[in-house]
Amino acid sequence: MKISVRSAEETIRYAQLLSSLLTSGDIILLNGDLGAGKTTFTKGLAAGLGITKNVKSPTFNLVKEYRDGQLPLFHMDLYRLEGVGAGDLGLEEYFNQSGVSVLEWSQFVAEDIPSAHLVINLEKDDEHDDWRKIEFVASGQRYEQLVSEFAELIK
Repeated sequence: MKISVRSAEETIRYAQLLSSLLTSGDIILLNGDLGAGKTTFTKGLAAGLGITKNVKSPTFNLVKEYRDGQLPLFHMDLYRLEGVGAGDLGLEEYFNQSGVSVLEWSQFVAEDIPSAHLVINLEKDDEHDDWRKIEFVASGQRYEQLVSEFAELIK
């Protein structure tokens, strides 16, 4: 499923809508170039989950935990792992907790990610700075259902 957005605010609104369908243990992989809107999308997910803390990219911490919403949110930025790999970072501990895991730059730890997950690809528009194309790709039955429900929600 693909959508187009024309502002960061619209990106946040779609993420908030998606968050209403999330459940404990969900894994979301955010892909896109620098500045594509991965952290903006995560801010929308957090807001939709009722998280009040300011969401920032966890580039220097690798993982930031937000536990003040309906579900905990584990926000991971794995950009610094390019060429290094995950090794023994214990990512599976987050996947097995009762929260939502959001991974930016997940391609650097692809072998450590469960096969069932939702991929969200964010792409900048060549002609408009604030416009984005957002694609939702499901892996596994849970996420196929999630994308189907999300498509109905945004009609």
